[in-house]
Amino acid sequence: MQPVLNKDHVMSRPELGVSPVLFTYPEKILQFGTGVLLRGLVDYLVDNANKQGIFKGRIVVVKSTDGDTAEFSRQDNLYTTSIRGVAQGELVNQRLINASVSRVLQSNAEWQKVLETAHDPAMQIIISNTTEVGIQYVEEEVRGKVPASYPGKLLALLLERFEYFRGASHTGFVIVPTELVVDNGRLLKEIVLKLAAFNRLPDEFLKWIERENSFCNSLVDRIVPGKPKELEELQQEAGYTDGLWINAEPFLLWAIEGDERIRSILEFHRADERMLIAPDITPYREQKLRILNGSHTVSVPLGYLSGFNTVVECMEDAYMRSFFRTVIIEEILPTIKSICPQAPVFAEDVLDRFANPYIAHKLLSITFQESSKMNARNVKTLTRYYEQHKTLPASMCLGFAAMLLFLRPVKEENGQYSGRRGTEEYVITDDNAPVFAAYWNSITGKDAEAVKEMVKKIAADKRLWESDLSLLPGFTETVAAHLNGMLQDGVKAYAGSYSKVS
Repeated sequence: MQPVLNKDHVMSRPELGVSPVLFTYPEKILQFGTGVLLRGLVDYLVDNANKQGIFKGRIVVVKSTDGDTAEFSRQDNLYTTSIRGVAQGELVNQRLINASVSRVLQSNAEWQKVLETAHDPAMQIIISNTTEVGIQYVEEEVRGKVPASYPGKLLALLLERFEYFRGASHTGFVIVPTELVVDNGRLLKEIVLKLAAFNRLPDEFLKWIERENSFCNSLVDRIVPGKPKELEELQQEAGYTDGLWINAEPFLLWAIEGDERIRSILEFHRADERMLIAPDITPYREQKLRILNGSHTVSVPLGYLSGFNTVVECMEDAYMRSFFRTVIIEEILPTIKSICPQAPVFAEDVLDRFANPYIAHKLLSITFQESSKMNARNVKTLTRYYEQHKTLPASMCLGFAAMLLFLRPVKEENGQYSGRRGTEEYVITDDNAPVFAAYWNSITGKDAEAVKEMVKKIAADKRLWESDLSLLPGFTETVAAHLNGMLQDGVKAYAGSYSKVS
């Protein structure tokens, strides 16, 4: 039987890159969340900086979900990060031991210990990832018990800090939520202050929150799938067992809104240029929304209806690989280059990420709320492209038509709609499914004019889109022609023949 990954094991194997000094660093970060994203992104960056002698600080992790922390303590909070994928067109396969976590506390069972972390002046940073649902206002008392919500826990911790240091200057925190919510720092601060008012906390405390604490908006981007399927094989190769092993892609981005003070406290950013601290992170949010998310949304229905099941399968097909590249490089990128200076590099990174053979990103999972995502991610790109070029982005129009075909229902049971690919049915998970069902039910057969009229009505439906897309010159005709072609010839055959013609 192989040994368990722990402190004794790594100390006996210097080649693993874990120096004894890493275990002596003081605790500087309180982290709410034990999930793989935080461990594969934030904790990775801290560990990397520590190993370069830059930050010299460790992390106390708070586990808010039920269950004990034995899986962490059994391994002295060490775990493996296996970085595998494609970067600059080359395969990457790297294995690191993360030694950034000093201890893991269970919030319900060890709440007093969590509060006591606020007594340490070296503890200056609070980071969270409690899912989007975690940053919500819950009316609750925060004194005398363990608050249920994350904002409640954070408020209790701030109060503990304020009372312990008696409201002294330079005793606040830099608070960085990583939940996937726009302006997450601003939203978290608003909820904390509202909850403080509900708890009738002193005005001096409220002033201290405003004066001494920084709530930073942030954006995270890294795919961290967690444990790989071939874990047993990888552990044999590594020479130890690790119940906390995670996989991560080579790419990462962490953009944080902040000034020079924030930069000095989040000193570990100096170890990796992909951790960015800037006065405004809007350009980074925009490039992720348009290039990464937008290309997914406009391409996936075409890929799925062509018979593919994962993103990497699409990238292994010559036509779909070309389609993704055309959408990203020729159609989306020109519309945001002026506001996102780093977008060309990001665009190439995205194509590498899509080609990662170690991540099986299922196309059907990406189609969740497809129409709403199309609206949020691609409608503005369509209009921007037309404004710039006085013509339509051809591949995006084909993707839009494929979305309409994907949302065509063949069955409805108890409000659940299903579509069909060949002989198999798939679930349409879209709140607008009844709207599209009504449009499709209004036509019969494959009458080209009826399909064109339906496309025109859908394009003009302001319940679905930010604007009346039927007013975009040529849009209705182009999408309808694609849709009729796919209905007539089949999706894959039509797309292939269309690409040869165009």
